[in-house]
Amino acid sequence: MAATGLELQRNFSDRRVTPAAQILTVLDPLVTIATLLVCIALFRVRFQGAYLILALLVFSLTFPGRAPAIPGMQALAREIAASWCTTVVALAAIAWATRTLDIFDPGVLRAWLLATPAARFAAHLALPLLLQRVHAAPRTAVIVGACELGRTLAERLRHNPLLGIRVAGFFDDRGPDRTAKEAAGCTLGTLEQLADYVKAERVDLIYITLPMASQPRTVRLLDQLHDTTASIHFVPDIFLFDLIQARIDTLDGMPVVSVCDTPFRGVDGVVKRASDFVLALLLCALALPLMLAIAVGVKLSSAGPVFFRQRRYGLDGREIIVYKFRSMTVTEDGGVIRQATRCDGRVTRFGAFLRRYSLDELPQLINVLQGRMSVVGPRPHAVAHTELYRKLIKGYMFRHKVRPGITGLAQVRGLRGETDTLEKMERRIACDLEYLRHWSLQLDLWIVLKTVLVVLDGRNAY
Repeated sequence: MAATGLELQRNFSDRRVTPAAQILTVLDPLVTIATLLVCIALFRVRFQGAYLILALLVFSLTFPGRAPAIPGMQALAREIAASWCTTVVALAAIAWATRTLDIFDPGVLRAWLLATPAARFAAHLALPLLLQRVHAAPRTAVIVGACELGRTLAERLRHNPLLGIRVAGFFDDRGPDRTAKEAAGCTLGTLEQLADYVKAERVDLIYITLPMASQPRTVRLLDQLHDTTASIHFVPDIFLFDLIQARIDTLDGMPVVSVCDTPFRGVDGVVKRASDFVLALLLCALALPLMLAIAVGVKLSSAGPVFFRQRRYGLDGREIIVYKFRSMTVTEDGGVIRQATRCDGRVTRFGAFLRRYSLDELPQLINVLQGRMSVVGPRPHAVAHTELYRKLIKGYMFRHKVRPGITGLAQVRGLRGETDTLEKMERRIACDLEYLRHWSLQLDLWIVLKTVLVVLDGRNAY
């Protein structure tokens, strides 16, 4: 759990000032432009004004860059692919609107489109190795408190060479700690010895991870450190909790820590809503003939209304009405709702076809245009199911900090369909909370593309 808090702490300290962090912000734009220049040279095309404008457009669309929210090679590859697809779609829209696509050499464009993701991936893998060779002397840090949070912080610093920080050891009144020694360095002394050590060894950074219950001890320690030049960072133990979009903010000059909030604030909220509206409008226009055919099929295949309306919880836990094509002989919306199961007798023959390929969900594009839902987000559950699971699963209601989606991270990870056990629902909620922590426009695009493959597979849809 501490990892989330430590990510927040890094965002507001070392990651903003290290040369490595500055390189990361321009890595993708520079690699993309460099790849374009290489392709132009290989095809022996003259570098004209059109290519300069293209390079400037690419730089603006890919800056600022950032490291993947979730570590690992697969996450890196996924984020790079999704980011590049977003850029290409934007460039294609600009080219179509300005009718300038014919200006560029087709061979250059094809080679550039294919080579850029590979070049970005290679650059991200090579950067840590390169920085280890050319990096300036790392800054020395000590950690005050050989507790769980302190040990986790030491591990993070030790495994992230881009930060350029060397952990000398711990200071703690409880004496040497075997786990702390294994994590990074050793216990160097007590809190009373910290100030003298910092001055003698010219320590650059001090991370205080003492529990909040130790406030008098922390205040006394800060008084002792006023005679040093070390940068002091406080990592409060509140970060041991499971945080959702945690960040530090100010309220009329007073610092506050957000421990659970929506990722869609400010510009991110505008980007999310605009992308939802544009994508839903486009999909509605493309799917209108299909939706009309499905409406006729529903009406002819069984008695009852074309649309199924059901109350579900939306943003901030407010009730919304969700639309679907009716796929059953019943339209349940009461205090007890039975989930659809395999070979469910309530599902019509035409409805089974709709459910297999998720075509019954198409009317929810109207919900998106109304602003009640998003294209991507946690799937909305019936009110009866929400009232049941909110009592059984910790953090269940956190998923309502954003608009529910037509598709989501849980659905593309194989958690689509019936949740006949509590463990299945817990896994689905874990995916929803992961989405809230790591949201990006690239992640949304990846989920949309992955949804197409999942729907065509038809597994767990009944």
